[in-house]
Amino acid sequence: MRRNLPFAAAALLMVLVLLATSIFTVDQRQFAIIFQLGEIKEVISEPGLSYKWPLIQNVRFFDKRILTYDAPDPERFITSEKKPMLVDAFVKWRIIDVKQYYISVQGDETRAHIRLSQTVNAGLREEFGKRTVHEVVSGAREKIMDSVRTKADADARAIGVQIVDVRLKRVDYPQEVSDSVFRRMETERKRVANELRSNGAAEAEKIKANADRQREVIIAEAYRDAQRTKGEGDAKATSIYAQAFGHNPEFYSFYRSMEAYRQTFKNKSDVMVVDPSSEFFKYLKGSGKSGK
Repeated sequence: MRRNLPFAAAALLMVLVLLATSIFTVDQRQFAIIFQLGEIKEVISEPGLSYKWPLIQNVRFFDKRILTYDAPDPERFITSEKKPMLVDAFVKWRIIDVKQYYISVQGDETRAHIRLSQTVNAGLREEFGKRTVHEVVSGAREKIMDSVRTKADADARAIGVQIVDVRLKRVDYPQEVSDSVFRRMETERKRVANELRSNGAAEAEKIKANADRQREVIIAEAYRDAQRTKGEGDAKATSIYAQAFGHNPEFYSFYRSMEAYRQTFKNKSDVMVVDPSSEFFKYLKGSGKSGK
């Protein structure tokens, strides 16, 4: 019995090893294909424990999740206006028929990316070729992506793949065209700026001239009103003086003489040579008898 114990232990160990190599787990995020001598034997799409024959069968796993293909370099496309555009895009895709996927691209993700790149680029080239720059930049961008996704998805299903989405990250002019466009835009902006400055200067001169004209009119009207008011005041004052002095002419004559004396003898240094018997000194000679 003791002699057979090592053989029994070795046999048990071999059975355990074979059992371990025959059991595998399929994750919920994966597909699995069982190959037998290089040929597809079974496709497993549900998660859980599965079994295979050791030594003659092997298993490959494929990602069930949504994958991304992002082009390393932007592609150049021509619009309907014969303008070159640089387009940077990415594709969201996933495997829906893992058996067809393996048959078409040998389960190689790089080969799948090459196929998807060719399909998407062909769709973008067609869409850009029938649209203007404005449309591809903003106007019809959503329509372009939807159209390319639909066409690419129809082609990708032939290799067991579904195109979930196609997105344009960047649509721009090539560098040499961008420089030319920038210079043209700069020239146009300068022209518009100069035109606005000229219009502004003309409007400023017009406003200034109008303000000067209004100022002159206001000053003239104010001077006219002032002179009229002054004239009316002088006329009224003269009328009042005439009425007042008309009541007593002798007092008016006396008042005028006093004003004349005050104006004549204002300064001590003033000298005036006048005949003492003149009428000028009438009210300085006495009580004013000559006025009676």
